[in-house]
Amino acid sequence: MSVTPTADLSKLRINRDDPPPGVKRALGRVLWLAGAAVLIFVVGALLLRRGGAVPVQVVTVSAAAGGEGSASAGGGSVAVVANGYVVARTKAAVSAKIPGRLAFLNVSEGSSVQKGDIIARLDNADYAAAVGQADAQVASAKATLIEAQSDRDQLQREFVRVRDIHTQNPNLVSTQEVENADSKARQGDARAEAQQARVAAAAAALRVAQANLENTYIRAPFSGTVLRKEAEVGEVVAPSVGGGLTRGAVVTMADLATLEVEVDVNEAYIARISNAQQARITLDAYPDTTFRGLVRQVVPTADRQRATVQVKVSIVDRDPRILTEMGAKVEFLQAPRAANAGTQQPVARPRMIVPAEAVRSENGRDVVWVVRDGRLQSRDVDAGPVSGNFREIRSGLSGGEQLLVGGIETPKQGQRVRVGP
Repeated sequence: MSVTPTADLSKLRINRDDPPPGVKRALGRVLWLAGAAVLIFVVGALLLRRGGAVPVQVVTVSAAAGGEGSASAGGGSVAVVANGYVVARTKAAVSAKIPGRLAFLNVSEGSSVQKGDIIARLDNADYAAAVGQADAQVASAKATLIEAQSDRDQLQREFVRVRDIHTQNPNLVSTQEVENADSKARQGDARAEAQQARVAAAAAALRVAQANLENTYIRAPFSGTVLRKEAEVGEVVAPSVGGGLTRGAVVTMADLATLEVEVDVNEAYIARISNAQQARITLDAYPDTTFRGLVRQVVPTADRQRATVQVKVSIVDRDPRILTEMGAKVEFLQAPRAANAGTQQPVARPRMIVPAEAVRSENGRDVVWVVRDGRLQSRDVDAGPVSGNFREIRSGLSGGEQLLVGGIETPKQGQRVRVGP
């Protein structure tokens, strides 16, 4: 019988100070995540501290009239600012005088035409045939007139012969024969006159047919430039739109030599505008270029819905870049007052014109937010009504301030901001 050796358990030890490997790995992960969170917090705090200022858009109130996007206090030089569009004083939607199918179109957008030039033509084969028929009827009526006149002359001669014979010898020709010859002569004269009237009627019918044929030609009513084609070859056109596939105008044209700007001026400022007043025009398409203008007309009626008056400003500086329907800003200039010798003129209070979005209404007060030293400051102002997306500041600003125009919906006093895109 063999004896199994027993294990020596005295060498087994439990190290209670060393945690298990799984616990060590979990603890390492917790420490790593905690360190990353602290690092993210510190970096975020630094970034927040460095970039906490909200980017905003501002406009600077300057002492001279500025371009678009800037306010102006031109020492009274700019009386009113208004927005509008370039239009042509002479403009027309050219249509056909009669309905028909467009058979020929001789122009395209940008084509220059002279007064009376053929722009388009309708299908006119039936009208041309009507002219030919009327012309033939005139010729036939004239031929019949010649026959009637010949018969009249013959009957006149016959009457004269019978009358002379009766005068010489009443026994050869009776009085009744003389009267019959006279009656036939008068009838021949009447037939000739009736046929003359038929010739005139045929000639009038020919002129009507020719007018109808001419109406199939669409001609330029004045010299100008084609702006748009309103119809294409094959479409049915008519003097007035009748629905369906019927077109009204064939082309829209304008005389670009009569371009002007129409603006709506708030009625509160209309007293500052008069005919022949000088103006400065800036197109939205070319904000860095200005054009001279003159007030041509102040329309003698107001729009009660918008409380505005329309003013038409002629463009003095002609430029091929100026196109109809372009957006434009017009600054109406106030002529400086001439100083009388030995008379001290009062110093005019400068008018400051700022974008309308720079002025906010808070609790019934007009307020602007001034950016100073990177922080917002609220300031009460006396602002006039809106005119062309601009407002006049009557009091509350002295010039040189930077006004908040965008970037913050609800600004707060002392809020940190930075001027930027």
